[in-house]
Formats: sequence, C-alpha cells, structure tokens
Amino acid sequence: MKPLAICLLLPVLALAQTAEKSGKPASSLPKGFHELKIGDTAPDFELLGIDEENHRLKEYAKADLLMIAFLSNHCPTSQAVEGRIKKLVRDYQGRGLQLVAINPNDPAALRPDELGYSKYNDSFPEMKRHAKEQEFNFPYLYDGETQKVALAYGCLATPHVFLFDQQRKLRYQGRLDDSRYADESTVTAPDARNAIDALLSGKAVPVEVTKTHGCSTKWIDKRAKVTADNEKWETGEVEVALINAAGVAALRKNDTNKVRMFNVWATWCGPCVKEFPELVATSRKFGLRDFEFISISLDDPETIPEVKAFLEKHNAIVPDKIKPSLKAEGRKGNAYVFNEANTDGLIQALDPEWPGPIPHTIVVAPGGKVIFRHNGIVDGDELRAKILEHLGRFYVPEKTNP
Repeated sequence: MKPLAICLLLPVLALAQTAEKSGKPASSLPKGFHELKIGDTAPDFELLGIDEENHRLKEYAKADLLMIAFLSNHCPTSQAVEGRIKKLVRDYQGRGLQLVAINPNDPAALRPDELGYSKYNDSFPEMKRHAKEQEFNFPYLYDGETQKVALAYGCLATPHVFLFDQQRKLRYQGRLDDSRYADESTVTAPDARNAIDALLSGKAVPVEVTKTHGCSTKWIDKRAKVTADNEKWETGEVEVALINAAGVAALRKNDTNKVRMFNVWATWCGPCVKEFPELVATSRKFGLRDFEFISISLDDPETIPEVKAFLEKHNAIVPDKIKPSLKAEGRKGNAYVFNEANTDGLIQALDPEWPGPIPHTIVVAPGGKVIFRHNGIVDGDELRAKILEHLGRFYVPEKTNP
C-alpha cells in the first residue's frame, strides 16, 4: 500500500506533466483535462448541432479521414481561418475527408471585452447566426454546456484541430496552419492540409504535432474571473471635466489611432438615459481594442457631481487599455460637461449635420472621418456592428513601408 502522501501527489504530478506537454501551466487546465497522443482513439461524443440534430462520432464512420476542428464565434484567430476551413472542405469533397467543428466555450466565461472582434458570443443560438452569415459548409456542434468533449480531446484553444484515420486513430493534432491572419497568402506551413494529403496517399504524416495558436478555451471555471471583471466596472470611478467647443473640436479631429464614439446627452433627457446602457456595453465590448467612448453632457456645469454619480451608476469607466493614451494626451478621463451657454459652437465642432436635439451619437475613425451618425436613441446592435465592420473581425498584418 502506498503512503498517503504519494497517493495525493500522483494526480498532481500527472496534471503537471500534461501541462508541461501542452505548454500550459497546470493551474490553467481544468479537472478532467486529457491530452490526446498520436495513436489514441477518437473519444466518443454526442452533441447538438446548429441543425438542431444530435451528432455522434459513429455517424461519420464511412469517412476515410475525420477532422475534429474546435472553433468559436468570438476568437479573431478562429474567425480568420474559417475561410481556409471552408476551402478545405470544398477541396476534399468526395475524397474521403469529413470535417466536424465543435465550439468548446462556455459563453458565461467570456468577458465583454473578449467579444471585441466578434458580432456574436459563443452561445448556441448565436452559433447559428454566425454560421449562417459565414456560410459554414460543415457541421457545427455545441460543447459549451458541459465541455466534456473539449476535456476528452484536450482542446487548448480555438482553433485546434485533430485528424483521425479510418480506424479513428489520431494521426495529427495542433494548428490548422501557421498563420493567424485571414489572408491565405500569409500561410507558409499548411500543416493540417499536409497531414491530410499524406494520409490519403498512404504516406507518413510529415509533422504529427504542432502548437496551437489562438484564443484559450473558455472553461466553465473561468466564470469567477468574469465576475471579478464585472465588479471592477461596477465600483470604478469616473473623472468628469468641463469642456468648451474648442476642446471638442480638438477631440473630434481625432489625430490618434483610436476609433472615437462621441455621445451628447443629459441626465434630464429621458431618451439619453434609456440608451446609455447600450453605449457602455459598446465601450466594454471594444475595451481591448483601439476604441474610446467620449461622453459630453449638456447638464448645468454646476451639477458635475450629479453627472459623475450617473456615469458611475452606469459603469461608464475608462477601460485599462486606453488609460495610457489618455495620460499621453494630458487627459484624466473621457467624460465631459459642456460649459458654454450656446450649443451652436458644439454642433459646429462635433457634427455640423447634427440637427440639435439629444441624444446624438457619432463614431469617428482616426483622422476624423465619420463612420456612424445617429440622432435619437441608438440601436446598440447596429452601432456595434458598424464599429466592428470598421475595426475588423480578425488580425491583419501590419503594413510595412517599401
């Protein structure tokens, strides 16, 4: 019989060894995580697909090769490879390859700012919308409720692919290819495609294991971090300053690399109060991107404490990412009260097309071009979709000077 200390230590050592092989610290891997090795049999599964049908491993028994691709709606790297995955399915149609995609993520384990590259979160209903818009030509299954399949396969990130032969033995696992960009010309090592070609021609897979790159799997136990992030927003302080038309014009010029969303409002304006949560939700969504929400209140300058209280009640704090840029600009915050009696100067400085009533919202790209304008209560989904259209759904290569 083994001493108690050794019995307690063995599971910890096993987890540490799995973490070392996967490149992840043991503390980041949930209980039950299992790393598949080359030659292992594909774990069975039964998952609901976006077609509202249950999908089982045995349903794909006729395929010579089976690729399980863990994908997600929210991850920019996963979104970037969608085009190449669809092309993979088309290229190998009728040649023995079956590709099945699985979303491993718990949507409740995603912070709002982790959705800054996506129109949708990782819930099952939004999987349907995302797949329809992107015209997926493969099954897309949901594992976020229990994550049993992701644990059994050892899904580290999205994207993460596993390729099995006819006997459903693992022959390749890791990245789809070596590029995190959508542009196929940036791919220099099409690892998964090379593995498919080798197996179909009866040859050895040239590289059997590669390291994944993308967004870490959003395990259920990450919900605590989401709660902590929410608490930070709910208890944050807001700096409110006075601003005149000249100050607004300087901000409106936007000689930064940030997209700026301006909203003119007041605590006494019913429509302004009603729409404000959508503006804060937009600020949180793009909190990890080059984006800034600037609020300009038309309240009496003597009532700054009331304006500050309203903004803090609605969690209109500055995201950590843009605090350094505010400091560099000599600004303490992005909330202002207009301090001139006549609003004509404000209209000319901010948006000459603004008819005058509030609320009024414009979104300005770097350099000052207006990419969204709305007078009245804004539709949050429309607003965020327009911003995302400009910022993009995935990473793009940095432009280099010739």
